[in-house]
Amino acid sequence: MNQPHQENSTTRALALGALGVVFGDIGTSPLYTMKEVFGGHHLALNQDNVLGILSLIFWSLMLVVSLKYVSVMMRADNKGEGGILALLSLLQGHAPLGSRTRWLLMSLGFLGASLFFGDTLITPAISVLSAVEGLEMGAPALHPFIVPLALGILVGLFIIQRHGTASIGKLFGPVMLIWFGVLGLLGTLSIFQHPQVLAALLPIHALHFFAAHGTASFLILGAVVLAITGAEALYADMGHFGRQPIQLIWFAFVLPALVLNYFGQGALLLTNPEAVRNPFYMLAPGWALYPMIGLATAATVIASQAVISGAFSVTRQAIQMGYAPRLIIRHTSASEVGQIYIPFVNWTLAIGVALLVLGFQSSSNLAAAYGIAVTATFAIDTLLVGLVMRVIWGFGRGVTLTAMLAFLTVDLAFFGANVVKIPDGGWFPLVAALTIFTLLVTWKRGREIVRLRLGEKVLPLRPFVKSLLEDPPIRVSGTAVFMTAESKTVPSALLHNIKHNKVLHERVVILNVRYAEVPYVPADLRLELEKLAEGFYHVVVRYGFMDDIDIPKALSECPCGMQFDMMDTTFFFSRENLIPTRGEGMSLWREHIFAAMARNAASPMIFFQIPANRVVELGAQLEI
Repeated sequence: MNQPHQENSTTRALALGALGVVFGDIGTSPLYTMKEVFGGHHLALNQDNVLGILSLIFWSLMLVVSLKYVSVMMRADNKGEGGILALLSLLQGHAPLGSRTRWLLMSLGFLGASLFFGDTLITPAISVLSAVEGLEMGAPALHPFIVPLALGILVGLFIIQRHGTASIGKLFGPVMLIWFGVLGLLGTLSIFQHPQVLAALLPIHALHFFAAHGTASFLILGAVVLAITGAEALYADMGHFGRQPIQLIWFAFVLPALVLNYFGQGALLLTNPEAVRNPFYMLAPGWALYPMIGLATAATVIASQAVISGAFSVTRQAIQMGYAPRLIIRHTSASEVGQIYIPFVNWTLAIGVALLVLGFQSSSNLAAAYGIAVTATFAIDTLLVGLVMRVIWGFGRGVTLTAMLAFLTVDLAFFGANVVKIPDGGWFPLVAALTIFTLLVTWKRGREIVRLRLGEKVLPLRPFVKSLLEDPPIRVSGTAVFMTAESKTVPSALLHNIKHNKVLHERVVILNVRYAEVPYVPADLRLELEKLAEGFYHVVVRYGFMDDIDIPKALSECPCGMQFDMMDTTFFFSRENLIPTRGEGMSLWREHIFAAMARNAASPMIFFQIPANRVVELGAQLEI
């Protein structure tokens, strides 16, 4: 009798948690969307235009967010995990794909991930700036302090990242609950003053708007898309809360609150055209202006936090899928697995966001840069989920093509409308995404070249072990662990150790870390041990792309009674000094980039959480 009640309580708790993390970006869009549509495009404030824009916003929310992301894409989960890399991994793991198709898929997936980082730079800047700009409504003299204040809030946000959000994260859900409640309440009160705006629920008004404005209506889509930025976060954060809680809170609370607020702003504009300078803040009564600024600032900080945490998560996935060098990853919570902090990513984002705030100075200027990365990601998601529908779900070709064409028509319309923004700032997220994409594919290709070069010099493992037993070197006490990416060849560190030190430990472990194309690997499948010969073992440790990597912990759970005493174990790593050369491989400039990335990668002992005093590194020169 209690089980359904407990399940409902758990769902409600997860829904509240999702409210504080998942919906921050799309939930703060009312701060600037209507202002940019009418103020940025100097659109006449008459009933036909207001109804047309409201209809476009409503049906964008329904088609892109409700139908595509919440109803369709959330079914394309990789063992509960969402996001473009999880989708890519799902396709690679289940679809019978050729090498060319697989390469194309990987390129699409990591282009989407790169665009996400470009979007991540803009979201905190435009959100916090738009919240703080409310100060001008009550005191125009405060205008010179808006940029410094926004910059101070954002810098403070990046500074506290290293402490984690486990303690303040408990406030995110309740704050966003109040935020969406206020959005809906203010919108409802305004609609009562001008209920005619409810007619915009009919799509005919959007069609009339297009017919009346022609090309101009297409360009206005570049501002309308601001209402649905953050839609991809609903899918990307699915693994933290589950599909059902996100769907529940979206349809039952978030979507109604957003629609009511947008329609309330539309009603206000028809009643008071002067409100176009900031319809969001003028929707509130005069006495509530400063409380609304405080609440909006808190909501935008939460939205920014969610985006930053998402960047950490995507980076970890890229590292464990082999598309990025090892970086220092710190865990900020003893209980929450997903609470991580990556210093390099954090401070890179901090610098980029600060430059955006200083360079663009206002949310209106930033709106010109916002949207191009988001809409390109929309289109990539559609292509990938179309493949899922066809090759994994088994939908017919006609159904799949119809769905893809319907979604792509909307996605490409929004993307085309944002292309014209490129000269006015849209170039920034594209340059950022192109830079990140180049780094990702360069690292992947560079690692392939290194493995190829090393493969020319390696020896097969089993015959080598047999030869050592026939003519053994001096054996010393203790355990030596040689980590290698290949399981059938002799680790170069083992060869160097025998060549230079001329000794062999009494127990030798060849350790191979493998990354599965799933989010998490069950504990009972984590470790596999094989005895090669007396005193020689081959151990395989498996991790998913969302797992926390801890080699000592994994070895402590080694089966077959083999016990690891860390004080009696030495880990040997080989570190290649890469020398770029002309010839086969990559372009020389890419080889220099790859070599620099390799030099600056985090030490294996830090990445694998191995005590520094138990590690020996052996180096070698390698031309690439």
